[in-house]
Amino acid sequence: MVTLTPTQQKFLPYVLAVALFMQILDATILNTSLPQMALALGESPLKMQWAVISYALALAIFIPVSGFLADKYGTRRVFLSAIVVFSVGSLMCAASPTLNILIGSRIIQGLGGAMMTPVARLILVKSYPRNQLLTVMNFAVIPALIAPLVGPVLGGYIVQYASWHWIFLINIPMGLLGFVMGRKLVPALFEDTQRLDWTGFLLFAAAACGFTLAVEFGSQSGRGVYGLLLGAIASILIGAYVWHARRRAAPLFPLG
Repeated sequence: MVTLTPTQQKFLPYVLAVALFMQILDATILNTSLPQMALALGESPLKMQWAVISYALALAIFIPVSGFLADKYGTRRVFLSAIVVFSVGSLMCAASPTLNILIGSRIIQGLGGAMMTPVARLILVKSYPRNQLLTVMNFAVIPALIAPLVGPVLGGYIVQYASWHWIFLINIPMGLLGFVMGRKLVPALFEDTQRLDWTGFLLFAAAACGFTLAVEFGSQSGRGVYGLLLGAIASILIGAYVWHARRRAAPLFPLG
């Protein structure tokens, strides 16, 4: 357990709340603005769904490795790097002239978000005693729970009264605020690490990717069969990961 200064103890949950809010907001804010974005980019509204799917896939693929990176390189360094990557990805999304570039930029955004959210929770777990953890988690997580409610409404207002670019540009001031506060308040926590379990990472990431696509295709008319097939493949991959983890001394996610 790390010893926090009184300032860190008081304000650290709010720093992490900014990161959680920013990441979750970006997962939902596009939903009501895709038709206007499709019109501006000259694409079919159906194709624009890949701007949402690519972000979700990046989260699913890279979240499993975030804990390893935080343990090896330190929570402070990884958290601040995640904010920078997420903000740069947001800027690239706003500047995207085509759908393909937007999808690539969303993947970069997702990479930052995949490191930002789990590492933020890890910092809280390692920084506070158990008897304070529930209260601290509430401070950090409850503001983030507002994001799914605010996202669609905010996205609709932005495209109606400004332009779709501001859907991504609003992340820049939040990212700057999170970075400045993070430099002062986020502790640098390390853990002893072994080699990254690449086999476990590939199995788990592929399973997470499969489940994410299964949900996406399952919610689309006429693609339910693809959703079921992907869900079945992902279930097999999860089973393969469990088999692998039982036979490895230091798996990516210990089954215990």
